[in-house]
Amino acid sequence: MTRALGRGAFALGALLGPLQGLSPGLLTLSPALLPLLAPNPVAAMELRGVTYFRRPPWKVDLISYATTVWEPLAEYYFTVELDPGADAALGALTIEQTRGVDRQFPFNVGATRAFLGRPRHEGAAVPVEASFDVDRRRFELRFPEPVAPGTTVTVMLKPWNNPAFADTYMFAVSAYPAGPNPSPAALGYGTLRIYQPDRF
Repeated sequence: MTRALGRGAFALGALLGPLQGLSPGLLTLSPALLPLLAPNPVAAMELRGVTYFRRPPWKVDLISYATTVWEPLAEYYFTVELDPGADAALGALTIEQTRGVDRQFPFNVGATRAFLGRPRHEGAAVPVEASFDVDRRRFELRFPEPVAPGTTVTVMLKPWNNPAFADTYMFAVSAYPAGPNPSPAALGYGTLRIYQPDRF
């Protein structure tokens, strides 16, 4: 099992150690040393060409504030917390409907978005690319700028309307580390209960 290590902190300390105490005006770095000052990308853990999370995320939270049949304004929020010790950024998610009597209700795939934080406490937007396999009822979500360990990220899926039938709907979620041949981590199921409205 191998892990790429950043060189910046060690090399910079070795170079600057003898210069401690000098006036800042006397310290000039060669342009060749500037790459050492740049932050290193997250070093993913690899084994035989496959990328893994060292500490994978282990659950997903699913929230919707519109839970009756046919509602047109529903939004499904899937939230994932990344462990600070993951040793790999989040490169992608898959979300697949595995339970629920209505397997025809459509999604507005172009309205998919992602952000840091949780619903109603949104942080910065996160770029996300979404595709939806209608037959498999499966979303594939790719993050062009992988999400760093220690971050909480939420993806919002937008159905054109809620399912037509009341039931418990379940979505299996897997997380993929950024890197070559990523090994997925199963996060379990997001559960969504859709209700028939009360009629008086």
